[in-house]
Amino acid sequence: MHKISKNYLEEQKQLHSDINYGTASLQHVTTIKNLLINTKIKTISDYGAGKKNLQKGLLNSGFREFEYFPYDPVFPEYGEPVAADLVTCIDVMEHIENEFLEEVLDEIKNITLKLTYFSIGTKAAQKKLSDGRNAHLIQKPARWWLPKLCERFDIEHFRASSNNFIVLCKSMK
Repeated sequence: MHKISKNYLEEQKQLHSDINYGTASLQHVTTIKNLLINTKIKTISDYGAGKKNLQKGLLNSGFREFEYFPYDPVFPEYGEPVAADLVTCIDVMEHIENEFLEEVLDEIKNITLKLTYFSIGTKAAQKKLSDGRNAHLIQKPARWWLPKLCERFDIEHFRASSNNFIVLCKSMK
């Protein structure tokens, strides 16, 4: 069962038809590549993979030493989320509908074998939904997110900027 309403899934499909939508993961390629090298992790579950730009970016950087498992309800052909040593969740959480947030966080926790890398936007997006709402459904500061993450993970690293934050979390398993 997808943790997304039918109407919002249609909104996301429409947004993903824009070539410039879902490109945020490209900004994280070098960090993810270094993380994989330094931790010797070989499996990535890309939660909210979109058009698989993280995989494309890693391959374009010449890095090939990983197994990649994408998940995105917009692309059912990817299948269900797969457990991996590293779960990436880049520019995804702020797009989750409030009523599904806890369930999504629990699912990410359950598929994380070692680490999860979150990049979470805290401000309004430039894109709007067809009903006029901002594409970032949740616009909350890191202090709102961190307790939710700390319930499920140990925080390894945290870095905030003016419009988002990155947190590297360790599985509590």
